[in-house]
Amino acid sequence: MKFEHTSVLLEEVLDHLAIRPEGIYVDGTLGGGGHSYHILERLTEGGRLIGIDQDTDAIAAAGERLSAFGDAVTIVHDNYEHIGEVLHDLGIEKVDGILLDLGVSSYQLDNPERGFTYRTDAPLDMRMDQSSALTAKEIVNTYPEEELTRILREYGEERCAARIASNIVKARSKKPLETTGELSAIVRASIPAKMREKGGNPDKRTFQAIRIACNRELDVLRDSLDTMIDLLTPGGRLCVITFHSLEDRIVKNAFKRNENPCTCPPEFPVCVCGKKSKGRVVTRKAIAPSAHELEVNRRSASAKLRVFERR
Repeated sequence: MKFEHTSVLLEEVLDHLAIRPEGIYVDGTLGGGGHSYHILERLTEGGRLIGIDQDTDAIAAAGERLSAFGDAVTIVHDNYEHIGEVLHDLGIEKVDGILLDLGVSSYQLDNPERGFTYRTDAPLDMRMDQSSALTAKEIVNTYPEEELTRILREYGEERCAARIASNIVKARSKKPLETTGELSAIVRASIPAKMREKGGNPDKRTFQAIRIACNRELDVLRDSLDTMIDLLTPGGRLCVITFHSLEDRIVKNAFKRNENPCTCPPEFPVCVCGKKSKGRVVTRKAIAPSAHELEVNRRSASAKLRVFERR
């Protein structure tokens, strides 16, 4: 299966990265290299792009797509949470821009072997990094009921979390859950018919929650944003595309905290905590896809772009 993924908010990203032709840029979620290709097109001699991805299929596809740019591109198999170490190993102290596109690629969603989708029956996997030990199968078959409830409630914002978790535990006591189809059947049996009629496919929230837990997505994002801002040169920008409210809230709060880190009580006439602003939030309101983009790529519907500029 060919690795294909339509780059979301492409023009908006290129515009807000404010690309310097001789600059150094990092694509922390390289995917098939769509955004990176267009960044590299705008670089001149001395310009460089570092692409990081934990999916070896993505790295293979991006390597082929970006091969024409030669030494201007370096691709690293890793998680963007290690961006500091990756750049240190490459002898790079600061960069002019960083991009994160947090969406699951179309390839990952459409390839049944990866187990991300509830639309076809496939092995319960959901790993973005195929070398990782933890799979969705292990989560649903070994995690305590209370932990499953928490994951579904926090990461999927699922109102029927306790009922779904209880039914997962009952089902696995008879035989281990092996496939996405088995999990989907449990989800549907756990949600009342009236609730199933609203809010789209009822599987979406549970599959999202387990995928997030399997890949530690929110923890990685939360723990990486401050580091990324510290790695930027003055005027450098961090662009983050999110696809659900949990991610967006983390990015919004981190950007706001880095813009105004003061912890002094509001009644203090002057700041005494000594915490200095690291820059400014460029996007007071998240940027959403245009009507045209929504028309040609329905998977962009929930995308939001936020941008921070280093002081």
